Amino acid sequence: MEGSTQGSGRPLDPRDWEATRGEQQQAAHPQPRVTHEDVPENIKAQTREGEDPYQWHSGRTREHGAADAVEFIDVKKSFGRNTILNGLNLGLPDGQISMILGPSGTGKSVCIKHMVGLLYPDEGDVLVHGESVPDMADDELFEMRKKFGVLFQDGALFGSMNVFDNTAFPLRQHTDKGDDEIEDIVNRRLKEVGLAGAMDKMPNELSGGMRKRAGFARALVLDPAIVMFDEPDSGLDPVRTALLCELIREVHEENGGCYLVISHDLGTARRIADFIAVLWKGRIVESGPSDELFNSNNEFVSQFLNADVKGPLAMD
Repeated sequence: MEGSTQGSGRPLDPRDWEATRGEQQQAAHPQPRVTHEDVPENIKAQTREGEDPYQWHSGRTREHGAADAVEFIDVKKSFGRNTILNGLNLGLPDGQISMILGPSGTGKSVCIKHMVGLLYPDEGDVLVHGESVPDMADDELFEMRKKFGVLFQDGALFGSMNVFDNTAFPLRQHTDKGDDEIEDIVNRRLKEVGLAGAMDKMPNELSGGMRKRAGFARALVLDPAIVMFDEPDSGLDPVRTALLCELIREVHEENGGCYLVISHDLGTARRIADFIAVLWKGRIVESGPSDELFNSNNEFVSQFLNADVKGPLAMD
């Protein structure tokens, strides 16, 4: 990868990942000064004529009261001529449910891939519990990825395995636990997500909500320190979205850790987010506790979090 510090890392598990292939304190990492020449062409194209593309990006980081489990430090990432992240600074607090919100195509899923070493920054650094992901050797990266659990949009279940075997898969692949211990863990996690009676069902026998809950159980079996949800509410009706949010909140209260949710759904944000970061044009506009962000006087943040048609964000 041109300009990357990438090694030849491996995914969490080849089959799990095949289909998907912080801001630190503001005083320590202020928003870089931007000149017209610094702005990539694709970001200029998202900006109204005569406006400064980063005029709404205060980069303000409100105190969240916890240590950062994950940090992005001045991260830049481009694919060809398209710059996706352009000086991203963000810290995701431990012990809280965080959400990265922002317009479509603004780089939210790219952030997830940097956290687990599927992508590497062209510039800057990504830290997980204080350790630099791009600097990790392959064996260190493999061990670091065991800290993560991931719930993909559709659950990403293996079609040839029943719910029990799908949930047990990470334990069988990454641990030397015996069958009895695996059975105990899987039964506990399936009960936790309300699927104790569905362990023999195949994925094609499950509703969309059940597939997501099965994926959630699988994401938890290794007791991860960090759990990531890539649009968990995608494809669900409002009631099932609310029930899934309630489940995520209950499981987090039981297990703790850093949860990161990528979503467009403002209802989901209001229900479960402790911490919100608003991403636009490759940088954080503002971040902080959710109640403060929903009451922000930043014109872009207010427009986006209230779904207002008037403001800096337009259809073009």
